[in-house]
Amino acid sequence: MGETIVGTETMGFCATTANIWQVVGYVLLVFKIVIPILLIVFGMLDLGKAVIASKDDEIKKATKSLAMRAIAGVVIFFLPTIVGLVLGLISNFSSSGAADDYAICRQCITSPNDDGGCGMYAEEAWGN
Repeated sequence: MGETIVGTETMGFCATTANIWQVVGYVLLVFKIVIPILLIVFGMLDLGKAVIASKDDEIKKATKSLAMRAIAGVVIFFLPTIVGLVLGLISNFSSSGAADDYAICRQCITSPNDDGGCGMYAEEAWGN
């Protein structure tokens, strides 16, 4: 493989390591879906246990816990979107060649299963 040049779309760092960024994107996608669901389910289970026990203090504590878990679930769900916005702001401060290369990293992290953007570079990086 040739020399990696930072800041060029075809041979830049992000283009040559697109497979790694694609895996990171898939992991974030799974976390974005699974963690909020688990937080809310566990909170509902705790609230159900408290209601069955019929203790007012436990019900208040479980309700507060469920609310906090629901907020955490929403934050975790939107965290990749927030990261994408921050990455978009960062790309505006770089040169055009680096911005093109950086767009590949951003595409792979935010949309890992996009064949037109990240998929092409990832297949090339995997050696397919």
